[in-house]
Amino acid sequence: MKLKSLLILFCLICTLQTYSQTPATDQMAKSEIQKLAFIVGDWEGEGWMMGRDGGKHSFTQTEKIQFKLDSTAILIEGLGKNNDQVIHNAMAIIAYNKQEKNYTFNSFLSSGHGGSFKAELKEEKLYWYPNENMRYIIYLNEKGQWYESGEMNRQDSWFQFFEMTLDKK
Repeated sequence: MKLKSLLILFCLICTLQTYSQTPATDQMAKSEIQKLAFIVGDWEGEGWMMGRDGGKHSFTQTEKIQFKLDSTAILIEGLGKNNDQVIHNAMAIIAYNKQEKNYTFNSFLSSGHGGSFKAELKEEKLYWYPNENMRYIIYLNEKGQWYESGEMNRQDSWFQFFEMTLDKK
């Protein structure tokens, strides 16, 4: 009976010790994600996008951006409205890909669409690429506002189809 009790006690101690050890934060990922700190915060403003009719359609936008997982990832929650009707409802997670030495932009839309896309930081601007002929560029303009544009490549020329400017709350 004593051997059984000692064995149970030993297993219990090993289990508790395993759970009490916190895995170390990936310092490289944290360092790279910190370079995107300029987008963290609550933002609101306006924008426009080209419709299928070729016209510019205005919207209001909010973005809630937070560091997550001990600052090794960023969570983005975006909501766009036109006349109180939701036209854009999205969430994204940005993480650092050590193997590729770039960021991964994982996008999720309320429509069920989304995906995992390459992203990179160039000259204090975050670029992310939903496909090889489309890019979004996010940076802070001279007024400290979030400025984002969306562009499509048509015959080796970039055409803007989206723009928004947001103020930090």
